[in-house]
Amino acid sequence: MDYKYEMIIYWSQEDEAFLVEVPELPGCMADGQSYEEAVANAQVVIEEWIETAREIGRHIPEPRGRLMYA
Repeated sequence: MDYKYEMIIYWSQEDEAFLVEVPELPGCMADGQSYEEAVANAQVVIEEWIETAREIGRHIPEPRGRLMYA
């Protein structure tokens, strides 16, 4: 499934990988050696996060689109 959650993608020199954070889903992160791999891994992790949330009865937030940060 193609979810529309915002992803923050950046290069981590320390990890030598691209990291992806999904701010709307607490603790939802992925990584990859390439930008494309990191985004693909994030899609998998988002699906797993949502599946686990359903299983344990946790609220699943609706994607809000672009988030505004101070």
